[in-house]
Amino acid sequence: MLRFALLAALLAAAMVAGVRLGAIGLPTSDVLHALIGQGDATTQTIVLGLRLPRVAQAALAGAALGLSGATLQALFRNPLVDPYTLGVSSGASVGAVTALVLGLTRHSTVVLPLAAFAGALLAVVVVMRLGSARGAFDTRVLLLAGIIVAAFCNAIVMLLLSFADVESFRSAIFWMMGSHAGASGASVLSLGIAVVIAGGCALAMARPLNALTLGERTAASLGINVKAATWIAIVAASLLASASVAASGVIGFVGLVAPHLVRLRWGSDYRTLLPLAAMAGATLMVLSDLLARVVIAPTELPIGVVTAIIGVPVFLQLLMRKGAA
Repeated sequence: MLRFALLAALLAAAMVAGVRLGAIGLPTSDVLHALIGQGDATTQTIVLGLRLPRVAQAALAGAALGLSGATLQALFRNPLVDPYTLGVSSGASVGAVTALVLGLTRHSTVVLPLAAFAGALLAVVVVMRLGSARGAFDTRVLLLAGIIVAAFCNAIVMLLLSFADVESFRSAIFWMMGSHAGASGASVLSLGIAVVIAGGCALAMARPLNALTLGERTAASLGINVKAATWIAIVAASLLASASVAASGVIGFVGLVAPHLVRLRWGSDYRTLLPLAAMAGATLMVLSDLLARVVIAPTELPIGVVTAIIGVPVFLQLLMRKGAA
């Protein structure tokens, strides 16, 4: 329980800092007054209308990516797998860029996340169909299918951008680098629902995932329905990643690094690794979003840039430690 309390405390501290700090710093007392509906209107707008939804969305998106990454790494028995392995980010990019280039986002703010979510799900469906084309489910074929579909989707994105005007081109590039600037109560609610449903399914797969890491034959001998467990894990992980991308754009390294940090410190029992990876991912995302807002304030960095700057050195160090061991 100590490990859960420690990560919960780190996440809470990161979220408090995310609400307090920004282009305009706020004392804790003013934040508390705003949360209970007191204080001046400007402070209430900053806290309740801007920072609180943003911090909540960052935490949910990070938790989704951390949980998705840990699930897929167990399923593929490969620590280099991340939530975007099955073409989620590339499919979402096709949907989002299509909506931007066609000008569909001018009519409603919900068009962009819906288009991204639809594109992500379509890519996953195609990958899963290719991975089970012969009736038998092969994770190696699935991995190759994800690479192929991602390459095709990236080519479509480049084609669409070649026809885009300057404004649409900039919007598409900025979206693909990730941001929580557009967070709202509606986006937080929709992402929260997806995380609760798909995340609950992923957490329920902890025991089958522990068995699958030993090999499919061993898992079957332990009474695990390998095919059903594999499908449930893939669908849950894909929905988590798709929901995160639809809400925040493509944000790399969170789903790759968070499970590694937890595994390095507390081992590979997925009964604890899955929830801890979700908490670590949420903490990492909230802190990255805070850095994106304050490093060159009032200008904001794309959060994907921050997570890459943090994630690449951390991941290289983890690889070096593993190689030395």
